[in-house]
Amino acid sequence: MAAALCAVALLLLGGCGTRVAGDTSDANGAASTLSLPWPLAQPSAVTAAQLADDRRTLTLTAQVPKGKRPCVRAFKAAFTDSSPKYVWVQITFSSPSGDRRSGCTGEGTASTKLRLPEALGNRELIVDSSTQFTADGAQLPALRLCGELGCHPPATGCTTASYEQAMIAADAPEHSYRDAEHCDGKWLVIDFSWRTGPVCGDTTATPSGCTSSLGDRVFFRAEPAGWKTITASSTGGCKAVQRVEPRFPTALCATLAPLSASLHPSYPPPSATASQLP
Repeated sequence: MAAALCAVALLLLGGCGTRVAGDTSDANGAASTLSLPWPLAQPSAVTAAQLADDRRTLTLTAQVPKGKRPCVRAFKAAFTDSSPKYVWVQITFSSPSGDRRSGCTGEGTASTKLRLPEALGNRELIVDSSTQFTADGAQLPALRLCGELGCHPPATGCTTASYEQAMIAADAPEHSYRDAEHCDGKWLVIDFSWRTGPVCGDTTATPSGCTSSLGDRVFFRAEPAGWKTITASSTGGCKAVQRVEPRFPTALCATLAPLSASLHPSYPPPSATASQLP
């Protein structure tokens, strides 16, 4: 009898169970993506680019939202501009991932093709204003993904441009400035500091802001991709670095003095007496 009643309900109501007409959630209560807005979005990362034999057709791969239901619509790349040195492309798609009820909380990959108005040639490809690729030095059809310093970073060496690359490799704070460099082309030590303080940046403060500093000393090894951080230490001499990298030349670290204590303020724990106070 129950089966017969359910069959009648199926004809009249389109289903049999606990769902209510107009309910757009699934059996677990998650909202249907059909009921959520699908705003325009961009990938969290562009991971690869390939160039076809015609030197005009690109295949771009990027990270996009992923879930149990469809999370991406109209995934496409569009040519936006070009110059003698660059070609700009933008990837867009629509997704409800901004609302966690969509279930689009994971990430996956998606690819799309685009034919440029003319051959890429020796120009660099810039995708979504920040990710750069080049055919120079690449193993085609894959283009080479460029780094933070662009597609042709300065070679490691005892030059200002090379030191700037090392500062980026060390993840130095913004507005850091170099105090000293010790370099032989293959190994490098940089002392650097950065302004700090509760009123840093306030030029009207009295006394003036940014009167205190923090600092560090970082040791590097030259590698094909650029300077590689070995270790950091505020102590003098070679002990700290040669404990990690015995090959580090003594000539570059033997005369290093400890960094000023003012650059490395310490905050001792409260005394036992203070900790026992009510």
